[in-house]
Amino acid sequence: MDDEAIVALYHHRDPEAIPATERAYGRYCGSIARNILFQEQDVEECVNDTWLHAWNAMPPHRPARLGPFLGRITRNLALNRWAEGRTAKRGGGELPLILEELGDTVSGNEMDQTERYALAEALNSFLAGLRETPRTIFIRRYWYCEPVRTIARDLGRSENAVSASLVRLRQKLRQHLTERGIGI
Repeated sequence: MDDEAIVALYHHRDPEAIPATERAYGRYCGSIARNILFQEQDVEECVNDTWLHAWNAMPPHRPARLGPFLGRITRNLALNRWAEGRTAKRGGGELPLILEELGDTVSGNEMDQTERYALAEALNSFLAGLRETPRTIFIRRYWYCEPVRTIARDLGRSENAVSASLVRLRQKLRQHLTERGIGI
């Protein structure tokens, strides 16, 4: 079933929307949650919560691309779940490493709406200025929270090469943000 048909099921409040979404996007959303969360039970709950949030959002929302819409919901839910109850004893997936990597690049300080908008615009312009492979590496690591080894394997590169690319990308991002007056 294609995205348009699934979205139509949601808008008609047809209960078949949930199983259709699960079949089409269950693995995708599960992989996003799994990269952030450590416990498989947390991953399953997060994915199930994604279907509930999608049900509550459609209607009125009508996403043009269902995959990214569901991926964003899953990612936000997983990040919230991680922040709520994560202890060192239970592990933490890739997120603690990613937060440490980005610690010197982006401030952890509270931002108002205008600052968040400026940061989003700067990130978008930074990503738009990258070639495809570096952009892919950056997004897979910092948006999808994928392990370096997975990115390296999928791109046919060594882990060291991907890690070095990430270091250079973070340096470029820091410079890009500084040039735009965004606090670090």
